[in-house]
Amino acid sequence: MEWTKNNWRLVSSRGEWMGQIWRRQTFQISQMCQAPRAKMNQQRSRRFRASKEGMEAAVEKQRVREEILAKGGFLPPEEIKERFDSNCITPGTEFMDNLAKCLRYYIADRLNNDPGWKNLTVILSDASAPGEGEHKIMDYIRRQRAQPNHDPNTHHCLCGADADLIMLGLATHEPNFTIIREEFKPNKPKPCGLCNQFGHEVKDCEGLPREKKGKHDELADSLPCAEGEFIFLRLNVLREYLERELTMASLPFTFDVERSIDDWVFMCFFVGNDFLPHLPSLEIREGAIDRLVNIYKNVVHKTGGYLTESGYVNLQRVQMIMLAVGEVEDSIFKKRKDDEDSFRRRQKEKRKRMKRDQPAFSPGGLLTPHALGSRNSPGSQVASNPRQAAYEMRMQNNSSPSVSPNTSFTSDGSPSPLGGIKRKADNSDSEPEPEDNVRLWEAGWKQRYYKNKFDVDAADEKFRRKVVQSYVEGLCWVLRYYYQGCASWKWYYPFHYAPFASDFEGIADMPSDFEKGTKPFKPLEQLMGVFPAASGNFLPPSWRKLMNDPDSSIIDFYPEDFAIDLNGKKYAWQGVALLPFVDERRLRAALEEVYPDLTPEETRRNSLGGDVLFVGKYHPLHDFILELYQTGSTEPVDVPPELCHGIQGKFSLDEEAILPDQVVCSPVPMLRDLTQNTAISINFKDPQFAEDYIFKAVMLPGARKPAPVLKPSDWEKSSNGRQWKPQLGFNRDRRPVHLDQAAFRTLGHVMPRGSGTGIYSNAAPPPVTYQGSLYRPLLRGQTQIPKLMSS
Repeated sequence: MEWTKNNWRLVSSRGEWMGQIWRRQTFQISQMCQAPRAKMNQQRSRRFRASKEGMEAAVEKQRVREEILAKGGFLPPEEIKERFDSNCITPGTEFMDNLAKCLRYYIADRLNNDPGWKNLTVILSDASAPGEGEHKIMDYIRRQRAQPNHDPNTHHCLCGADADLIMLGLATHEPNFTIIREEFKPNKPKPCGLCNQFGHEVKDCEGLPREKKGKHDELADSLPCAEGEFIFLRLNVLREYLERELTMASLPFTFDVERSIDDWVFMCFFVGNDFLPHLPSLEIREGAIDRLVNIYKNVVHKTGGYLTESGYVNLQRVQMIMLAVGEVEDSIFKKRKDDEDSFRRRQKEKRKRMKRDQPAFSPGGLLTPHALGSRNSPGSQVASNPRQAAYEMRMQNNSSPSVSPNTSFTSDGSPSPLGGIKRKADNSDSEPEPEDNVRLWEAGWKQRYYKNKFDVDAADEKFRRKVVQSYVEGLCWVLRYYYQGCASWKWYYPFHYAPFASDFEGIADMPSDFEKGTKPFKPLEQLMGVFPAASGNFLPPSWRKLMNDPDSSIIDFYPEDFAIDLNGKKYAWQGVALLPFVDERRLRAALEEVYPDLTPEETRRNSLGGDVLFVGKYHPLHDFILELYQTGSTEPVDVPPELCHGIQGKFSLDEEAILPDQVVCSPVPMLRDLTQNTAISINFKDPQFAEDYIFKAVMLPGARKPAPVLKPSDWEKSSNGRQWKPQLGFNRDRRPVHLDQAAFRTLGHVMPRGSGTGIYSNAAPPPVTYQGSLYRPLLRGQTQIPKLMSS
């Protein structure tokens, strides 16, 4: 089993079930650590956004609170507490260091007390080990597949919600790969940040007192909850779909479904990923992947082969695909505009219908509509004498012609100040649409795009070539990252926007090599590269000063405010955060002056770590590892694959190891120490290969594909609910033979129903206990066939 960060809770809640199904498996917990520079740019954008949105939410919350209190509303006293900054969930912070300690304690506790973990081999790759969590797991799988003792029919189970886990699973070419995803349930109720009540947001809070829940208000603080449900995504089923979708006839080369799946994974990068912006003409919600597949199937006959091979790109063939997309870019932009206009028109008509169906006025006073069950609430009005109140309202209406007919009255006959108010329908037609200066649907869109997004003229061929070359490098880097590992820790895409598909001309000669021997950022260096100044409290004081000191040499890396380009979208979270890119050389030069200020604890947190392997006392490796500690071996030792399910690598002693008969201290005050520990841990390192080694992206010899799962009904694309029917003959449009009404009347005369004279009318049904298909009704004049088979 391979698992990603923060998903170990699944084992915690369902430990017995996991132990029964996945007994004698490898269990890997991997956390996000020092990411490549290409990923750090996305992390930087997310953390700056989170900080900005958090401050804006706090300001808005304070404004609404003051307004409600000024109107005499009721709000609970404001709690003075420190706002939780989610940016602390970043490698290098004290929070992540404590989380790693908790994971070590958790694993030791499970190995000691949970029978389901009896034979598990647990590998922990915490935030000190370089790499993204899911990519560290993929690197482990790749290196184990290259070993002679690897079982090609190993079952892999990866837990995580990221969509790229599907691509990574396909890239392994392992036949048995399952992804567990926690079911996403939108619109979960959240309490208001001011009054802690459900049903509204902070901006809509009115400061009303909380209604009593339960007879004694015992349900006041209980939240609606349900057990978490999970979705099992079996990649072998997805592979069946892809094989049917990508199979092509009359190819000038041999068809290989594995190579076709690799090309499909590569083409998905064009619609966007964590490292590159998507092409302007390819939006995944507009069916961009289907469009790319259709173009691929039309053009691949001319390419002479596949686009990729084991993580390396054939740029000459990719150019043919991209230029084919570029030919339809103009029609894509125009259709997008037509679809948006059609959607707005439908929404406008819908609002008109809702406005037309609304009542003209909202009655007040006694006739004010109330929600079910809220009649006894403090704000509702109750008449002591309804007949008298109704009489007074009629008399008042007849005797006061100056009063508006829409005015309502209270129980004493006086006009209600809250009644008879005309409802104002929300007129969304007046909402300002975000201004789009590019107007891709009009002629001259390419010139406007480069002028608005890059501030250069579209005629600047040299600059456009530079943008395209950077994007092509990005495509090659991402594919290498998915299939071979990180090609360069320093590379990143240096622009906020992507070029057009029609600009990918002449890319066959572009270089796609990367600098070798690069190293990842250290944890605190990464924090300096991704954190805004508002999150500087997670850094040492002298490092924090570089973020907010006006005289700092890198103060321009940490703007207090920044623009967000909606880029044709409607919401701010969909836009592009226009942040300056961090210059690595300037950052390292500034940090050299503050490195001496680090304390020993901060120096420890700033160092790079590795993976740690844990086993219990019943595991075959337990005695082998214990002997290594007893002999005090200082050299790395090969892992005996026969004792560890075929896993290979190197062992080295851990200075902070968990050892038998030694107390495992709890990192959480509420949990007890493990005083009778029998688990053991040791440093583990994957098998090493030469830097130019290529991991083959093929299905290994001896691998058995799972039995097909899909049925003919699963291929049916019709949306009218009809069941699948097999095709008769060679012509799918041929109408089947059928009888008209005259033929049915003729049959009715020959075999009258209910008269008892038809051929099958007197045939008795087979007995319940009769097995097989031996029963056959007799025709007239036919003798009984002797029974040749006993029951």
